[in-house]
Amino acid sequence: MDLANSLRAFVQVLERGSMTTAARDLGLSQPAVSKLIRNLESHVGAKLLARGPTGARPTDQGARLRERLGDTLSTIDAAIGAAKGEAGAIGGTLKLQALACLGERHLHDIAHRFRQLHPRVAVDLRLDNMPADLRTGDIDLAFGHTRANAQEVVQSRIGIVRRYLVASPSYVAAHSPIETPAGLAAHDLIVTDASLSENSTLTLRRNGEDLVVTITPTLSTNSASVLLEAIRAGRGVGTAQLLLVDRDIANGQLVRVLPHWEIRPSDLFVSYRATQRLRPVVRAFLDFAVPALREVDGIERNH
Repeated sequence: MDLANSLRAFVQVLERGSMTTAARDLGLSQPAVSKLIRNLESHVGAKLLARGPTGARPTDQGARLRERLGDTLSTIDAAIGAAKGEAGAIGGTLKLQALACLGERHLHDIAHRFRQLHPRVAVDLRLDNMPADLRTGDIDLAFGHTRANAQEVVQSRIGIVRRYLVASPSYVAAHSPIETPAGLAAHDLIVTDASLSENSTLTLRRNGEDLVVTITPTLSTNSASVLLEAIRAGRGVGTAQLLLVDRDIANGQLVRVLPHWEIRPSDLFVSYRATQRLRPVVRAFLDFAVPALREVDGIERNH
């Protein structure tokens, strides 16, 4: 029996919470990982994993074995890597989930720059505005607005995401000027769900004070691409994250409306499973991506 690889498979299944995901990380087939686990269970004479609808979890014996193993396998792998002259090499598949606007405009580029430093890394970037279900083990890191309440999720605040009211120059030229927030009622409004407060209201902020405005959107969407194209096409005044429209404002394709006001910003978090011992590639990307995101125009560390 290959005891080292059986133990390595056992640890990986626990860290990922999924036999299939662990197999993919290890570069093995799922049946091969299952066989390694069965051999290990036969060797110790006890069942180590309980498989259920939410994934693989350790039995009492499995939890004790994992605790006693500690970082033994990592230490062995590091020693072998050092002997081969590969100490510190970062590799493997990095699985990310992010808000569509963040992923399309910035995170994919940050991931590319990370890969230039670590060519052995492959990136799987999934764009979804819904909160990530980190319990499945399919996602290493999730970037989003939702504050996690679950104890099994570790969450760090990256900063706040600024939002502005913007429109195309052609729309502004063809319609009556908007001089106060109340003037928005006379205009077509294009919004995302994330920009609205309760009961279809928009919370505007100026000099630290909030003003709640009731609006009737002509277009509501959860797609950053649809929002941006509709605003560019002159179909109304839009609520947009600055990180999405910064280039359009800079080149004059869009202009700010009510420039002394901004929409109440949202927090941006990065999250991962609390039970997950971060693989080197995940830790390295976390350390690389958070400072890079804080450099993005429209993301600010301090409120």
